[in-house]
Amino acid sequence: MKIGYIDGPRLRRALLAACQRAQEQRNELNRINVFPVPDGDTGSNLALTVQAIVDQLKGSTDRAVGTVARQAADAAVLAARGNCGMMLSHFLLGFASAVQHRQRIDSEDLGAALTAGVENLYSAIERPVEGTILTVMRETAEAVSTASMADIAPLMDYMLERAQNSLAATPETLPVLKAAGVVDAGAKGFVSLVEGVVLFLHGDPSFAEGNGDFEAGTPVVATVEYPAREEQYRFCTEALVRGGGLPTQQDVRDKLRRWGDSLIVICSGDVLKLHIHTDDPERVFSYLRGLGELVTHKAEDMEAQYAAIGRSRASHAALVRRPVGVVTDSAADLPDEVVRAHGIQIVPLMLLEGDTVYRDGVDVTADQFHGMLAAQEALPTTSQPPAAWFVEGFKRAAEDAEQVVGVILGSSLSGTFASAEAALSSTKVPVRLMDSLGASLLQGLLVLKATELAELGEDPDSIVTELDRIRGQSGILFTVDTFDRLLASGRVGQGQALLGTLLNVKPVLSVDRSGKVVPKGKALGRSRVMTVLLDLMAEEMGARPERVRFGIVHVAAPEIVAEVRDRLLKRYGPTEILSAPATPVIATHLGPGAWGVAYLVEDP
Repeated sequence: MKIGYIDGPRLRRALLAACQRAQEQRNELNRINVFPVPDGDTGSNLALTVQAIVDQLKGSTDRAVGTVARQAADAAVLAARGNCGMMLSHFLLGFASAVQHRQRIDSEDLGAALTAGVENLYSAIERPVEGTILTVMRETAEAVSTASMADIAPLMDYMLERAQNSLAATPETLPVLKAAGVVDAGAKGFVSLVEGVVLFLHGDPSFAEGNGDFEAGTPVVATVEYPAREEQYRFCTEALVRGGGLPTQQDVRDKLRRWGDSLIVICSGDVLKLHIHTDDPERVFSYLRGLGELVTHKAEDMEAQYAAIGRSRASHAALVRRPVGVVTDSAADLPDEVVRAHGIQIVPLMLLEGDTVYRDGVDVTADQFHGMLAAQEALPTTSQPPAAWFVEGFKRAAEDAEQVVGVILGSSLSGTFASAEAALSSTKVPVRLMDSLGASLLQGLLVLKATELAELGEDPDSIVTELDRIRGQSGILFTVDTFDRLLASGRVGQGQALLGTLLNVKPVLSVDRSGKVVPKGKALGRSRVMTVLLDLMAEEMGARPERVRFGIVHVAAPEIVAEVRDRLLKRYGPTEILSAPATPVIATHLGPGAWGVAYLVEDP
């Protein structure tokens, strides 16, 4: 089949195939990951980055190649993890800029776009290291741009051949690869993307067998010493900032280069994405908070990762890259960006409509369900996940981790915790459960804290002990705009609902320290309820905390977020504030117009 051009649909199908192939290589890429640090995470980071591309493109119907390229690049930037994810994002941004406003491109345009992607990547790297993904991308782009082939099908075959040849030569350029007997993991990840496109074009999954695939075996990464002389810093630190008037990439690099190495910065529109190895992550985060909204941030202890890899090899277990993984359920209401940034595993609750089962947040999203709330009188009922779903969630977490911590929807609110407990008997990996005694972003903030402790190398018992302590001084308050859904769920009586509706009374409810929903106060009208809720929250917290985080959740009321955020910042100063639409299982009990604020106090 002759291919003379690439339009939006063709690029979308090619990228989806490329991402699938890269995800299939996850474990192998982790196994051979020895540079710049043997922390066994290249495959995981690339898989999480490209999954965002898949999620973005699978529902796209755009016909223009420029639009699809930009969608893929923007998705990659938001989800970029690790060196390989950040580098792929820079490459895709350059590619997208080269084809912007184009409906379709030919083979010559493809070569120019690949070259633009490479140039954009090189301009973003302070100290490019050859023998890595940089080299393979550059040599592959050079080959395509000088090939003089009008037919894109054989051009892609040629592109793969040259990419594989460049990959095979990486050990000759980078001594650490030659000593370990492997190729560069990031570069192999890029080649796997090209393989995916070629496999798709040929329609033959066996086409690329033996072409650049390395036999899986004893994990190589654990046999390589940690490069203490070259890698002077301990924490692999990443962050995402949103805001207007962000500084340039160069300005950010000039500021941060003295605080670490392996520095990669992406500034695209109102988004800044950062990767750095440093000994002082909080100093980096403090600087970023001054630039805009710090949407996500994480700091992983690379030495703890390396130790976990060594233990898995010594015990002949499957290769893992972190001591502890974290699992929760969909009631946690965590934003997708946070889930992706930390690799959190989510077990969906269920929505039941007749004989049809919907997975909360998977088969129906929060925004879709919020639309249903306004349009439908009869809504699905909710149910906890079966134990088998938790078994699967624990298994996914164990692909990367030695042990698992599960932070679960409060046992007094749902049978979800009991379902998670039932799954333990069928789970081989050690799992430590924590009853959040809460829901929504109260639960979500506890999950986030668990991931941060896990990334610092804390053990499961220490993590759960700290979460229990924090939960004892944290909470969530919420209000509803109408009593319809609370009445339907049995949370209030008919008399209460009628009286509240007639008098325009807005209740303020709280999830107390034992995990039960209790009335906290009330206000007359919508305009008054915000002040009442925030004052009641301050009373619950007591003395003004030094270390507090907030979460704002809403049901079909996104306009509430900005006002609540402003009030919190004025009252408590610069602090971390998450926001998210309530997931369907929460929204169905509260109804449209409901909103709430969770607070997590970390003071000792």
